[in-house]
Amino acid sequence: MKWFKAVKFAAMITATGAGLGTATVQAEKLGFPEKEELRFGFIKLTDMAPIAIAYEKGYFEDEGLYVTIEAQANWKVLLDGVIDGRLDGAHMLAGQPLAATMGLGTKANIITPFSMDLNGNGITVSNDIWQQMKPNIAKQPDGRPIHPIKADALKPVVEQFQEKGQPFNMGMVFPVSTHNYELRYWLAAGDIHPGYYAPHKGDTTGQIDAQALLSVTPPPQMPATMEAGTIHGYCVGEPWNQQAVFKGIGVPVITDYEIWRNNPEKVFGITAQFAERYPNTTIRLTRALIRAAMWLDDNNNANRPEAVKILSQSNYVGADYDVIANSMTGTFEYEKGDKREVPDFNVFFRHNATYPYYSDAIWYLTQMRRWGQISEHKSDDWYKALAAKVYRPDIYEKAAKSLVKDKLANPIDFPDFAKEDGFKPPQTGFIDAMVYDGKYPNEYINKFVIGLKQDDKL
Repeated sequence: MKWFKAVKFAAMITATGAGLGTATVQAEKLGFPEKEELRFGFIKLTDMAPIAIAYEKGYFEDEGLYVTIEAQANWKVLLDGVIDGRLDGAHMLAGQPLAATMGLGTKANIITPFSMDLNGNGITVSNDIWQQMKPNIAKQPDGRPIHPIKADALKPVVEQFQEKGQPFNMGMVFPVSTHNYELRYWLAAGDIHPGYYAPHKGDTTGQIDAQALLSVTPPPQMPATMEAGTIHGYCVGEPWNQQAVFKGIGVPVITDYEIWRNNPEKVFGITAQFAERYPNTTIRLTRALIRAAMWLDDNNNANRPEAVKILSQSNYVGADYDVIANSMTGTFEYEKGDKREVPDFNVFFRHNATYPYYSDAIWYLTQMRRWGQISEHKSDDWYKALAAKVYRPDIYEKAAKSLVKDKLANPIDFPDFAKEDGFKPPQTGFIDAMVYDGKYPNEYINKFVIGLKQDDKL
């Protein structure tokens, strides 16, 4: 079978007959994929969409890649699968390749040539907590809450729990997840301490000095865990915030777009060894994912209804069409019936979403330091060097330029590679009005009122 596929691919790239597009005719210049049969992992979240679309639309096969896609039980199982070779690559939390490479948890050299999306998360609280928050929230003339809702509205509720000697528990999906850092960022901006980690002392709970106690819950289990009363709220990706609305058990109070506008969310992770051993395969899979991201955002999200239909299949996300569509098609429902336009809730390609910026990597590292996962001060150069080791815009650039050459994309679709240094200009759009410049990570860390400063130790 493998021999047949190789022959078929060779025929595709050398043929000039009717029906073959520019991509297949010119693909030979990239070099054959060294490994054709690949297995990719994902977690059941809507932001795995580029992988599903690259498969369903035949973009992987256009590259001579024959891909099997498998849902994974949780983020640790997924990461372990990539490390031990059971998986060739996977949909990953943006912090996972960074944490693995520096040895926070399992030690392994993981890289990413492709950022999968921007935004896509939310913070949801139970109905009971929402009722307690509502008196602290300003309202529009029509009675609906004014957004964004800051954690200031939650602070009196948390203080009441403390006065009663009761823990205020919240869920996030993984210690190095975007969700953990976004939830912590939101809480701290509202003067609620989310706690520190002290791995050098063997404390990986992240609850030292915490007023809100954060713990790990797998994404699909978030609504049921909150409904059972084990947690009072959570930060998760879709469709599990909208699922709480549909089930009538909770209210999403804020999206991550409102915490950090156009924040990076997931990446596609592979081992450094894979990229070195299979360079053509790595460029080709990156090409397929870029094409999928373009399709997802094409024509002002016109393809999103079809994408939602695909994602609702049990082998992908497996949630109801209406639940996934609530956020994927440019809206977001907060309180039941309070549906608002949020066109950039899910971004897969525009705003250079797929480019693996060093500054995105460094932001995650600053939060790891802020909350103690990086236990000692590191120089600015250390942050930059680790970012450059893990985030690989050089691979992305080769893939993007080849798509332009094959007339499958336009140069304006991508950053200006001749001038790009991997750092975004200083970024605003944070819930606390902070400005982030990835070139000066320690200066950024020292700005926060709550959090470890440059020279602090626990």
